[in-house]
Amino acid sequence: MAPQPLRGLVPSLLWSLSLFLSLPGPVWLQPSPPPHSSPRAEPHPCHTCRALVDSFNKGLERTNRDNFGGGNTAWEEEKLSKYKDSETRLVEVLEGVCSKSDFECHRLLELSEELVEAWWFHRQHEAPDLFQWLCSDSLKLCCPSGTFGPSCLPCPGGTERPCGGYGQCEGEGTRGGSGHCDCQVGYGGEACGQCGLGYFEAERNSSHLVCSACFGPCARCTGPEESHCLQCKKGWALHHLKCVDIDECGTEQASCGPDQFCVNTEGSYECRDCAKACLGCMGAGPGRCKKCSRGYQQVGSKCLDVDECETVVCPGENEQCENTEGSYRCVCAEGYRQEEGVCMKEKIPESAGIFAEMTEDEMVVLQQMFFGVIICALATLAAKGDLVFTAIFIGAVAAMTGYWLSERSDRVLEGFIKGR
Repeated sequence: MAPQPLRGLVPSLLWSLSLFLSLPGPVWLQPSPPPHSSPRAEPHPCHTCRALVDSFNKGLERTNRDNFGGGNTAWEEEKLSKYKDSETRLVEVLEGVCSKSDFECHRLLELSEELVEAWWFHRQHEAPDLFQWLCSDSLKLCCPSGTFGPSCLPCPGGTERPCGGYGQCEGEGTRGGSGHCDCQVGYGGEACGQCGLGYFEAERNSSHLVCSACFGPCARCTGPEESHCLQCKKGWALHHLKCVDIDECGTEQASCGPDQFCVNTEGSYECRDCAKACLGCMGAGPGRCKKCSRGYQQVGSKCLDVDECETVVCPGENEQCENTEGSYRCVCAEGYRQEEGVCMKEKIPESAGIFAEMTEDEMVVLQQMFFGVIICALATLAAKGDLVFTAIFIGAVAAMTGYWLSERSDRVLEGFIKGR
């Protein structure tokens, strides 16, 4: 008799697990998205279900290895045969089915927990393929291989070889998609059973088709050589079984703007801008102009810039004319600058001493240091016994002391240091 499930254990475990995962974790456990990353597209529910089943099957293999093969065959047959289909093993497998960050997996597992239990205890022997039973038959998220859409319709080309084996059936294996075949390069048709534009059938049998490229400009051909062309691509014309480039510029098939000229290319053409000197042109450069633009004049075969400054006088005071390409402008003369639309004479800043930025307190300290250095130098010379320097030292000390104490000394010395 199959063991009866303890109805409260698995649901309680799954509910606790989902509750734990829904709680906000520490900030350092939550990875930051990369800068400027585009939002990740959610996987199709069928792909999520397939991944869940694959993870479940790996859990079965893991628990099988961990609990069997111990060497005591009789004990294993008696004890572990019960473990094989037990709720304990089911719980161990379900604990590792979804990674912590796979919220789609956790959501699907929570929705399908009763179905998983029912399969485990009652249906796994008659329906051993969990993916087929859960994802396709029960949840109806997936279709068999080679089918697509809500009704699991066959893909073009059949279920055995969707899209002939040369393309991808959109939505194959899921309950979505259009079933349209996205053919490989060189193949085309509804079921990718034909060669695409610019390719020919190199080989074909009942099951395989090999398409090879035509010669460059050929759209349809019978072989790889230039002379095998049957139809040419746009911009080319078939001439004696060869594709010849059409000169759109010479046949007036090109459509360019009034200030552009046409340049022929292989299989197409380009529209390029005329030179600035031109008012309409037939090619590149000022020598291919139809007419000259304003500010230019015809000199020989070219449109050259007119120097308006030879005749134009700027109206503003202290202004002078400056010629530009195709025009001119009035600027302030040298030594003047524009202020509120008027050219004003530039003010030359007065030269300041090297100590002009010093504060009053810094000036006092510097004065004290200056007098101290002079007195120390004289004292050193006087200490050598030279009567002349001794007399000078005494006189200097007396003079500087008196001058220091005078009301005028600060102003005079400050003016001297600041260069005034």
